[in-house]
Amino acid sequence: MQIELEKLERILSQLTQEEYGLLGILTVAILVFIYLCLLAYKRKKQQIIADHKVQMFQKTFDVSQDPVLILSDNNQVLYANRTMVKFFRLKRDFLNHTLTTIPQIKIKESWLALDKLIHENENKFKENTLSFPQVRLRFEYEEGVPINLYIQKTLLNDKETKWCNIISIQDLRKEHEYAHGKHIHPITKMPTEIQGLHDFHALYSKIHLENTKVALVLLHLDNLAMVRAIVGYEQANKVLIKFADYLNNIVTDLDVSAYHTFDNNFLLSISNISSSLGVISLVEEIQEQVALLYKMDELRLHLTISAGISIYPDSGTSRKLLDNAYKALYEAQKSGEGRVHIYIPDKTKENYDEFTLHNEMYSALEKNEFEVYYQPVFDAKTKEIVSAEALVRWVHPEHGIIAPNIFIPLMEKTGFIIELGHFVLVEVLKQQKHWELFQFKQIVVAINVASIELAAEGFVENVERQLNYHKINPELIRFEITENYELINEENTQKYFYKLKKLGVGITLDDFGTGYSSFSYLKQFPGDLLKIDRTLVDDIVTNSENQRIVKAMIELGHTLGMKVVVEGIEDKKMSDLAILYECDYIQGYYFSKPIPVYEFQKLLS
Repeated sequence: MQIELEKLERILSQLTQEEYGLLGILTVAILVFIYLCLLAYKRKKQQIIADHKVQMFQKTFDVSQDPVLILSDNNQVLYANRTMVKFFRLKRDFLNHTLTTIPQIKIKESWLALDKLIHENENKFKENTLSFPQVRLRFEYEEGVPINLYIQKTLLNDKETKWCNIISIQDLRKEHEYAHGKHIHPITKMPTEIQGLHDFHALYSKIHLENTKVALVLLHLDNLAMVRAIVGYEQANKVLIKFADYLNNIVTDLDVSAYHTFDNNFLLSISNISSSLGVISLVEEIQEQVALLYKMDELRLHLTISAGISIYPDSGTSRKLLDNAYKALYEAQKSGEGRVHIYIPDKTKENYDEFTLHNEMYSALEKNEFEVYYQPVFDAKTKEIVSAEALVRWVHPEHGIIAPNIFIPLMEKTGFIIELGHFVLVEVLKQQKHWELFQFKQIVVAINVASIELAAEGFVENVERQLNYHKINPELIRFEITENYELINEENTQKYFYKLKKLGVGITLDDFGTGYSSFSYLKQFPGDLLKIDRTLVDDIVTNSENQRIVKAMIELGHTLGMKVVVEGIEDKKMSDLAILYECDYIQGYYFSKPIPVYEFQKLLS
């Protein structure tokens, strides 16, 4: 179209008087008419393109969650997106009309109309931009709303001298609600551990000034998972609420602060204590009350409380008080349900500094200080080795063998567990190839995987790549994934599982019975094995309740079409009970502890 116009213009400009006479007035008129038509078409097309651009920008701003307004210098509304229409409650015919109700902006302690704020600060514009962080917007008919306000002054277009103000507002109410939500537990409405960490700063300052003792007590409702399976999710939440109400009553009577950390864990901070006896007495009282608290219709729910206690200064520095409370709870749970443990640093134990260990991890991997041990898993009927669990050990040149419960949690916190997981996978595949070449018995080897590894970018792709590189049958590899809250609630979890299954490897749900699984989740879990956690097996010989739980879990696994492993078998009586309950496989120190590969090969032979 542009080419035709240029040709016509060139023809008309080159015509002489004689040519005009030759062509005639009619011909010239026709050419002029065509020229004018083409020119009008060009302008109309440009207008259509401009209108399309405006519509595109309008649609872009209309989907924005932030209110956007274009206001002329005389308060005429030139544009407002949908969010702004709702935010300012503009009338339907707002466009090109004067803004009737001018919003009031609070700067520090002074209130100012929006238009006056713009005009009074025109001399403060820097690069045509004016911003007011953390101001407040107020309507006459409602309370203040926290916002971030941004204003940009600009010309309407290049040919006009009229100015307009582009106003963008960030509504902070949702952010405030979200921040508040992180500090308040959604079910019990108790303060969360995040709020507790905030409160502890003042508490620690107080104890340093007054030279007093303070205790942190972590309480764990031991068998809430079983209760949830029996009475359902909603009734289990009522149990939590009832327990929270009980703790809140304690708070009002004593110098105690209570927090709901996550799921069935609660935290108490107790100040102005003279000795650990008072803390233990309080915990024992809570245990007694919990045993009596819950009765639903004719069903009495048997609940127990495990507790981990950390006391300053007996348990160490205030900086590690909460960490030591978690360590104490872990020790209490290892001993069984309803146990209490106070964290007291073992002076005879190696003093592992977390920062030092963290710094040594990378060089330890390069120096081959990590070794893979194997613990066999036996067929419950034939007592033959059917598989093995690969367990990593750190052989430190100074400390000797460092226990996994020392370095594994640290590696999970720092993310180094991902690199260590790569190392274990490669070592196991190399060993499988070695056994294949030397004609050892072909068995499945299980590798433990943390949820952080599973969600790491490229995890499944790396597994596939290593299987192909080492030419190992995928059916000889199984991943053991610990049942935990992050695993159950991660939206992509099912995607990761099915990608692994597509490769042909097996999947085991480890530590089953102490985590967060619901029956509906288990039905969707694409696993081959359930591994019953050893804490449920420890007292199986003497505890009739644990016997019923283990038996029920074995039956549940079989109902879902999965094999069941009972781990933590320490003696013949425990083995006989597990076999009596018809588990498929057994594992534990009674048969074999984790051993180096050269010893394990003797068992295979």
